[in-house]
Amino acid sequence: MNHRNCLTCGESLTGRTDKKFCSDHCRSTHNNQRNAQANRIVRTVNRILAKNRRILEQLNPNGQTEVTSQKLLLAGFDFRYYTTAKTIRGTASRFCYEHGYRPLRNNKYQLLITDEEL
Repeated sequence: MNHRNCLTCGESLTGRTDKKFCSDHCRSTHNNQRNAQANRIVRTVNRILAKNRRILEQLNPNGQTEVTSQKLLLAGFDFRYYTTAKTIRGTASRFCYEHGYRPLRNNKYQLLITDEEL
């Protein structure tokens, strides 16, 4: 008979021959550790997207505000992260969920809000 140990804590296993963990806690701990790096990346990106959305929302209370790139950057906006890219009025626009922006001239951006599902 094969002697098996829990993959998390090393405790001796009894029962089914394909059992890998001694408890639900050990199984959960093992899977959380295995997925930690991927989850960390997702949490980081989600946090940046939420911050970008919040900045766009705060700077655009009326729905058609123009702001400079400097103002967005000073607020902590990160242009590398967005959820959707669309062409609106012939210009590439970027959205963080329903709040977006499109470039204008002279380092200015028009802030947008859409009620469409993106």
